[in-house]
Amino acid sequence: VARFAEGLNCSQAVFAAFAQRLGLGEDTARKVASGFGGGMGRMGHTCGAVSGAFMALGLRYGPATADGPAKDALYAKIRQFAERFAARHGALDCRDLLGFDLSNPEDAKRARELDLFKTRCPAFVRDAAAIVDEML
Repeated sequence: VARFAEGLNCSQAVFAAFAQRLGLGEDTARKVASGFGGGMGRMGHTCGAVSGAFMALGLRYGPATADGPAKDALYAKIRQFAERFAARHGALDCRDLLGFDLSNPEDAKRARELDLFKTRCPAFVRDAAAIVDEML
């Protein structure tokens, strides 16, 4: 949450929190995750905190091969994370979590006016990181 408060997007904040622990430099993690904020480049799709969590789980459990049991095990962990996050927040998509479509300039403006990025998003970042921490 501190990284998010410093200006990182939600995906960067979650993924960077685990990068060094998983053998990746924090700057690299920030760059890798930079396009996923606002539901994938502010398109309102999967919440960036969720995307950052998926990347952290992939870095820890993901296979380097094209297929096999490790991929199935990772996907099971991804589904487990998604179920836990959705149980807390009711959704995985940014537009559903915030109630605004960030790809629409008027909706994005309204979300900023309502200060949703400061009042709602920190909980998404905190909970995503807490769930990942438990799963690692």
